[in-house]
Amino acid sequence: MTSKVYRGISSAIASFNSGASDTLICNDALAVLPKFQKASIDLVFSSPPYCIGKEYESARTSAEFVAIHEKIIPVIVDLLKPGGSFCWQVGYHARKGVLLPLDFLVHEQVRKHPKMMLRNRVIWTFNHGLHASKRFSGRHEIVLWYTKGDSANFDLDSIRIPQKYPGKLHYKGPKKGGLSGNPLGKNPGDVWDVPNVKGKHVEKTSHPCQFPVALPQRFIRALCPKGGVVLDPFMGVGSAGVAAAIESRRFIGIEIDDEYSAIAAQRISEARAGRAVARPDKPVVEPKGHEKVAKRPAHFRG
Repeated sequence: MTSKVYRGISSAIASFNSGASDTLICNDALAVLPKFQKASIDLVFSSPPYCIGKEYESARTSAEFVAIHEKIIPVIVDLLKPGGSFCWQVGYHARKGVLLPLDFLVHEQVRKHPKMMLRNRVIWTFNHGLHASKRFSGRHEIVLWYTKGDSANFDLDSIRIPQKYPGKLHYKGPKKGGLSGNPLGKNPGDVWDVPNVKGKHVEKTSHPCQFPVALPQRFIRALCPKGGVVLDPFMGVGSAGVAAAIESRRFIGIEIDDEYSAIAAQRISEARAGRAVARPDKPVVEPKGHEKVAKRPAHFRG
């Protein structure tokens, strides 16, 4: 059964308050968010519209982008529990070939709230995308991670990754000669290589700017306790909801577009049923060299 998408705000709130795993709302986030109880959310993860001219965006300029954030960030701060996390994934606004880093604009708004502490500026890097001819091709975006207050849930062990040199030894001190690495793996750092959703990516839908499930999944696992609540006020086609379902967290998703809301509901329902369509969070397989697409044509520069 596909998860229900609510249009009425009061019925959606009632569903959430009754303990529903997923509360999906097709409406304007700024109209919906103030209706939820304050200090009820463990993690906010979203990617707001970038004001780059996509058909689903209301804002078209950086000034309008700022105006939206002036309204929504105070509400998000109120909704977060003490120790809760706020993760905002943004890129760049381009006009006539000149770039404006949108995370700069977001941070200027968040820093108005003294309780909000910037913990990391995670670089999300990917190897495929549009090829630029007058500047270096863009191959990264940013996730800003803030916490509400000094203390926060951070389960590092749940997101550790294999060491490059697991046999490395301590070379001095009382542990000299012993293995220097953590048996559970290493901290993944603040530069994450996660394939973006383009072309034949298994997660691809009709949304033109869809982020991969693996991106919010790492944050959810590390920052939101089991059974906690994840909120995405710009849900799109529900990638954060799929990640929340895989990781057994509750989810609130708000999306103004009918088509995207329906796609999100279907994807999240499949994930709750154990049939999530998502690329595993693992390194991309490197070509061996014998594949046709990996062979260098004779006239290509070596």
